[in-house]
Amino acid sequence: MLNGLCNRLSIYARLIRIDKPVGIFLLLWPTLWALWMASEGLPDAKIFFIYLLGTFLMRSAGCAINDYADREFDPLVKRTAGRPIANEEIAPWEALIIASVLSTIAFGLVLTLNLLTIKLSFLAMFLAVSYPYAKRVISIPQAYLGVAFSFGIPMAWASTGNHVPLVALITMLGNLCWVLAYDTQYAMVDRDDDLKIGIKTTAILFGKFDVLWIIFFQSSFVVVMSIVGIMGGLGVFYFIGLACAAVGMAWQYPMIKTRSREGCFKAFRHNNSIGGIVFLGLVIDLILASS
Repeated sequence: MLNGLCNRLSIYARLIRIDKPVGIFLLLWPTLWALWMASEGLPDAKIFFIYLLGTFLMRSAGCAINDYADREFDPLVKRTAGRPIANEEIAPWEALIIASVLSTIAFGLVLTLNLLTIKLSFLAMFLAVSYPYAKRVISIPQAYLGVAFSFGIPMAWASTGNHVPLVALITMLGNLCWVLAYDTQYAMVDRDDDLKIGIKTTAILFGKFDVLWIIFFQSSFVVVMSIVGIMGGLGVFYFIGLACAAVGMAWQYPMIKTRSREGCFKAFRHNNSIGGIVFLGLVIDLILASS
């Protein structure tokens, strides 16, 4: 019985991608950028913990919802054929239960924050639940994901200062550009399978210009985040971090130029480092500014 329970928990852990934490960090980094900027480098410990745990919970819930929505497609895609629902290791309703429980816990955390943050959380929840279905309707679902993955930014500002300034919206735009770049890399991994089953992605929309579009979005990210730095009065170490991130994104070009599955997936995972570099530069800058 104990072995059976452990096996079940192991399957649920795979469902919510505990073994693949890169998605958690890609969601977390922009939220931390916003939290540190909004608090001028001194975030409240309670708010920091809420966003740390809340990011994990919502990304996990999003994975469960995504697998439920894609239960008919995942068995047809090489990368996703081994997922628990696709493999019939669990029933689809189990994924819904897990997503509901995780989302409820996350909402409980949000309820300890101010009213503006609570209001924003409803829109964030809608985006998380509806994203898996966007790729059936729009040709650029990566933009929809970009908005969903950027919503921790205004929420972080709302939690800290009870308002959402213009710089928060500009930061969202910068993160949207970044998501469009790295999620197009991700979509390139599945392009052949997605074409067969009729899924819409930027990798299909951009066709032979996919790499050029990725470079454009990466460049736009650097430009927009530079504007954020100027608007926020950030100093040299922030811009050094941003420059290092730009070099890191340029380093991804050899990985994606041949459009191999392995290379594109490696480039996608490398974006975790990009987000961390920007955050490190920001933290160092704010620490030195306050000393």
